[in-house]
Amino acid sequence: MTEKEELRHRIDALDEELLTLLNRRQALAQDIGRIKNREGRRTLDFRREEEVLAQLLHKNPGPLSHTALRNIFREIISAAREIQAPLGVAFLGPEATFSHLAALKKFGHATRFGPMATIQEVFGEVEKGNYHYGVVPIENSTEGVVNDTLDLFADTSLKICGEIFLEISHDLLSKSGQRQDLEVIYTHPQAYGQCRRWLTSHLPDLPILEVASTGVAAQKASRNPNAGAIASAFAAPLYDLRVVERRLEDHPGNVTHFFVIGPDAPDLTGSDKTSIIFAVDDIPGALYHTLHPLAERNINMSRIVSRPMKTEAWRYRFFVDLDGHQQDPLVGQALKEIESLSAWFKLLGSFPKAPGVEQLS
Repeated sequence: MTEKEELRHRIDALDEELLTLLNRRQALAQDIGRIKNREGRRTLDFRREEEVLAQLLHKNPGPLSHTALRNIFREIISAAREIQAPLGVAFLGPEATFSHLAALKKFGHATRFGPMATIQEVFGEVEKGNYHYGVVPIENSTEGVVNDTLDLFADTSLKICGEIFLEISHDLLSKSGQRQDLEVIYTHPQAYGQCRRWLTSHLPDLPILEVASTGVAAQKASRNPNAGAIASAFAAPLYDLRVVERRLEDHPGNVTHFFVIGPDAPDLTGSDKTSIIFAVDDIPGALYHTLHPLAERNINMSRIVSRPMKTEAWRYRFFVDLDGHQQDPLVGQALKEIESLSAWFKLLGSFPKAPGVEQLS
């Protein structure tokens, strides 16, 4: 037996051990699922899943990278969830949008995914109970907030249950992969905004047609040999497209922030965020005084965004993310005080902080 054959033999033996251990793990997960059903608890436990991953990352001696470890155990955990009770997750579709990729990064492949035509449909399907959770974009690091998502939070009964930060990289795709064949480019408005400089420099004369998502752009390009699409590399094999140019984005390090929405918010983990919406009276210093309870308790505000109320001209709602969980005593006190100072107030939920930016690879 050669050295290579010997190493492969040892790998085969380890694979058999892994298979045995994985099935033992699944059996234990199935037993836990029965206990959850008996107690009337939900299958998905965000806190427990983050604890498992954090513990494994801490103990990982290498050479397996942290990214590879997260990817492997995300799928193991996803399979364990499936054996307990299949999970349904809605996202802004069709397949191969960045919302789809974010959902896969959060929930794994052993999930029933539902592509929706609009962000409003994602909210609606989760509100109706047709899906357990939804994944919606909230903000891009270069193009800013997604207004549709912000506006829908004002009226929904759903809570924010989690978050995902996903690396964004846009490719130009077409049937032939040849730039000279292009006569039109399909793109989502956010994707266009993130690649505007490249398109202006390299394809200034081509018409740009906006569509509902990067997935729809890829679909349209797959039906027209003279059309290009700005989409993810993940979309190319799915829609039988070729890459014309890679990484069109004007700014490296482009990241989109997604929220996971669902009917209830997770318990405290010790590394959490809380999101709220509120409106203030139209008087001097109103916003300053309303936010003062955070500063008074040394609570960090990580984001504030304003949106028109639409029901009344020149009145605004403020969306705020802050560090901590509503069950934290200081955060709970601050939230009560902010609510008492607000003309209108809504708690969107507390949820575990994302551990970092998910890579596309």
